[in-house]
Amino acid sequence: MPAPTSHPDDPALLRIDGPIATITLNRPAAFNSINLAIAQKLEQLASYLEGDDAIRVVVIEGEGRAFSAGGDLQTIGAAAEAGTVTPVVGELLKHYHAFIETIRRMPKLSLSSVHGSAAGAGMGLAFVTDLCIAAEDAKFTPAYAKIGVSPDGGSTVGIVGTVGSRRALQIFLSEDNFTAQQAYEWGLVAKIVPATELKAATRQFAERLAQNPPAAIAGTKSLVYQAATTPVKQQLDAEEHRIVMAMNTEEFRLAVKKFTSKSK
Repeated sequence: MPAPTSHPDDPALLRIDGPIATITLNRPAAFNSINLAIAQKLEQLASYLEGDDAIRVVVIEGEGRAFSAGGDLQTIGAAAEAGTVTPVVGELLKHYHAFIETIRRMPKLSLSSVHGSAAGAGMGLAFVTDLCIAAEDAKFTPAYAKIGVSPDGGSTVGIVGTVGSRRALQIFLSEDNFTAQQAYEWGLVAKIVPATELKAATRQFAERLAQNPPAAIAGTKSLVYQAATTPVKQQLDAEEHRIVMAMNTEEFRLAVKKFTSKSK
């Protein structure tokens, strides 16, 4: 299956460089807010990347001054005025949530690279990825409670699993916004770098992650995400299954041969 073609005016762009794929949110004039067009494009790109065995790491970044301002309130507000919120938001989230499901499910690592503002569903996207690197100037804004709604866009999926229920309630209901440093201290951000170094640092981080063999990435990601809700015996059986699968790969055989030859 050929890679989807990206055009400069597409709402999301795809760039592939070896084992690293980069998705760029491309609505800079709207601070990369999520509307139906970008949700559909993201779903398409993620579906392709999930099936591309050559890709090991998927980077998600934003074009312009912000990572993402969240849901497109122009569209959603118009729907609220017209009494069509249910079908409009339902269709938007059908595609956007399908994208999030794929990102979490795919046997590859996803890495958000955040600069400027990440608000609402944009904040959710930053933290629903497997890892996040952020510029020092990044600002995270929950936004939901202020407009009288609850979180969406994977916000509770990524945040609650990382910080726990109490901190999550604090974030969603009592934080107007928080800094990259706070996010780092809460375990939501893996690395903080100067804004001018974000692109280079993201590439370096992605390259480091991509050095892991596919079986190691897929097995580790699957086991980590299921650990919190899986009974011990079932989790141990899953560990056995995954490690035996990985040990039957050529990458494992070569790695062990290299290691044992050094120890002699």
